[in-house]
Amino acid sequence: MKGVKPLLQVGVAVLLVAVTFVTVHTLQKQHTQSLAEENQQLKDKNEKLRTKNETLSSTNDYMKNVSSKDVSKKNGFYTWPKMEKKAEQLVTESNGEFKKSWALYLVRESKRYEIDPYLAYELLKVETGGTFDPDLVGPETKYGHAYGMSQFMKNTAPWIADMAGLPYEDELLFDPYYSMQLSLVYLDFLHEEYGNWDEALTAYHRGMGGLEQFKEENGHARSWYAKEIQNKAENHTTVALAN
Repeated sequence: MKGVKPLLQVGVAVLLVAVTFVTVHTLQKQHTQSLAEENQQLKDKNEKLRTKNETLSSTNDYMKNVSSKDVSKKNGFYTWPKMEKKAEQLVTESNGEFKKSWALYLVRESKRYEIDPYLAYELLKVETGGTFDPDLVGPETKYGHAYGMSQFMKNTAPWIADMAGLPYEDELLFDPYYSMQLSLVYLDFLHEEYGNWDEALTAYHRGMGGLEQFKEENGHARSWYAKEIQNKAENHTTVALAN
């Protein structure tokens, strides 16, 4: 019995060593895994910070290259009151014939095409004889009638609508917004084609073939139509600046 007790003591000691070893190994493994997870979290956090830093750097570079004036031009808070003021000026000038909603639409869309809204307005005024009647049907010519506020003929309007990416139906020519949109698209096209408003406006009035004939007969493109629209548009600008 005396020999058994030492053996038991040795066995217990060995068992304790084994348990301790396993426990320590397990703890070390858990610690290593925890460190690996923390390391991965730090990597993910660093990646997010790097991405955010790149975004901030990109934004900072953009803002360095864009003046505060350019930013304000794109901000509706700054631009809308000015647009509304121009619209109200057109309504007043027309004695209320040109509706406020039409004026706002014209000013906003003119800005998109970088066309002077006063020039577009004066064109509509000339075309309708100052009535701004969206249901207007022009007198019969050898080419047919002209329709709506912008006085487009049915042989011209479809290809302008196609150029603008708009649907076409004859009835749409009497829609004031559709009519104004076509006029802006056509003006933009003509100004791009000729590079000046004398030719662009005369071509709008007489057709592109009629413009060439006018230039051959007169040696220039400044028709009464082009002069009247531009002069009156300049008067609007002068009044707006004075106010």
